[in-house]
Amino acid sequence: MSDRRFPRSVFSRGTEPDARFTLANERTFLAWIRTSLALIAGGVALEVLGLDLHAGFRLAASLTLVCIGILTPALAWVGWMRTELALREGRPLPASLLGVVLGCSVTLAGFLVLLAIVLR
Repeated sequence: MSDRRFPRSVFSRGTEPDARFTLANERTFLAWIRTSLALIAGGVALEVLGLDLHAGFRLAASLTLVCIGILTPALAWVGWMRTELALREGRPLPASLLGVVLGCSVTLAGFLVLLAIVLR
């Protein structure tokens, strides 16, 4: 019987790893999804609350948070696949794509909020 799990491009390769590692990889993916939801909620809240901040910088910070929140699940999926393939093929685990992207984006959003506060 062939393996019908999705994505076949991952599950059809290598050997089945220890379930604990696969489940840890899935928990990491779900943590990135929660992070994505928090980023989107933060961006929406920043704009909807209409705080007494410089409107242009507030909007830019909100858009930064919402955009990175939208991008995070796609990058998390790629990271899950890369890690699962490495586990199945007995290779070293790949570096995370999300760490640098999220770090830079949140830093940018924070800097924009700082400017919005200072220039109000």
